[in-house]
Amino acid sequence: MLRSLFAGVSGLRNHQVRMDVIGNNVANVNTVAFKSGRVTFKEGFAQLLQGGSRPPGDQGGINPIQVGLGMQIGSVDTIYSQGNLETTGLNTDVAIQGDSLFVVRKGNQSFYTRSGNFQIDADGKLVAPTNGFIVQGRVAVNGVFQDGIQDIQLPFGQKTAAKASTTFKLTGNINAAVPDYDTTDPDGAGPLAAGFNAGTRAVAANSDSWSETSITVFDSLGTKYDVKVQLWKTGANAWSWQVDPANLAAAGVPAGSISGSGSLTFQADGTLDPATVNGTIAFDPPGASSMSISVDFGSGVNGLTQYSSTTNAVARDQNGYTSGTLQNFTIDRTGTISGSFTNGVNVPLAQIVLSDFNNPAGLLRIGDNMYQESGNSGGAVYGYALEGSQSTLTSGALEMSNVDLAQEFTNMIVAQRGFQANGRVITTSDDLLQELVSLKR
Repeated sequence: MLRSLFAGVSGLRNHQVRMDVIGNNVANVNTVAFKSGRVTFKEGFAQLLQGGSRPPGDQGGINPIQVGLGMQIGSVDTIYSQGNLETTGLNTDVAIQGDSLFVVRKGNQSFYTRSGNFQIDADGKLVAPTNGFIVQGRVAVNGVFQDGIQDIQLPFGQKTAAKASTTFKLTGNINAAVPDYDTTDPDGAGPLAAGFNAGTRAVAANSDSWSETSITVFDSLGTKYDVKVQLWKTGANAWSWQVDPANLAAAGVPAGSISGSGSLTFQADGTLDPATVNGTIAFDPPGASSMSISVDFGSGVNGLTQYSSTTNAVARDQNGYTSGTLQNFTIDRTGTISGSFTNGVNVPLAQIVLSDFNNPAGLLRIGDNMYQESGNSGGAVYGYALEGSQSTLTSGALEMSNVDLAQEFTNMIVAQRGFQANGRVITTSDDLLQELVSLKR
């Protein structure tokens, strides 16, 4: 039989494989995070008709005489380039920018995927919708991440406990141009130090040398208290401050438990003297733990200052809150899932883990947009976005297929012409065989 006949058959068979890969690429042009394939060919066996010989000395050498016996599939490569991102607006959709993969698990078996169209199942677990495999990561308890990688489960309906306020800031400016506040007997009810009664506050309200600001704080039960801090000028570059006991006493706090006062000294440049220490406000709310709140006056121009301009000192940034219930969540670029509670607090719930491979193109496709490790992919290296992995995540978006239709249709034409040419080799070889058979009439 003619060798060309078998060479043509190998060309037909392997060009058909190339068309199979091209067809699969085109079929998955809209598959989420699909990675296209590419076929390369290699030369098949070659029959040696005559070996080569060395130059004998007085003439040149002779090259070997070989006849090729067709071609074979060299490789079917996975093109692991980045796909474009499509915005979806769903907070459970996550796209990877980089070479990493998500980790999902069925029982004790791990799988890997680039497809981030996740969903929440009936148990609150974050799962791949194609097969229900559970997305892996580290979980947080009371906002603190725990060791180990496990199933990500979002505890809808979970409550966060109330947190007592322990600090707030007092910043802004107090007017340096005002005169000292008269504390001897501003309202005929005794010296100021004797107490801030109603008459004293009425007089103070009409004085530029007096200022007050308030902030809402929370006790260990989540009960709100309006803490009012009063400031008055006592001398050049000197002010005093005190918590208003009447305000807290009106809210049911025992008057004898209320404390909090101090002095403020400013430097010639209007900033607070570094020797001035932060103050403390303490009181015993009914039924809750005793409160001790640190008052942070800051430092430099970003702290409490004394310039000849309008007084605008304000208390802000307290760190307490009442109890709340989880109502929503968001995913940031590091894969951290933060829960939004009804009390306005955002608390980390979990973080999605990523896996990297030395050779991601060596992973085995198993369907459902999933991959498994192979002998040439290397082992999975787990990490988190921008923390052990250079990839980042985009929430509310999906990675699209990286199939280039223009290239695929061009490849289709090349494969078609290669198939036709090999078919012509077969028909021509058949004509030669027919002539050979016809030699004997």
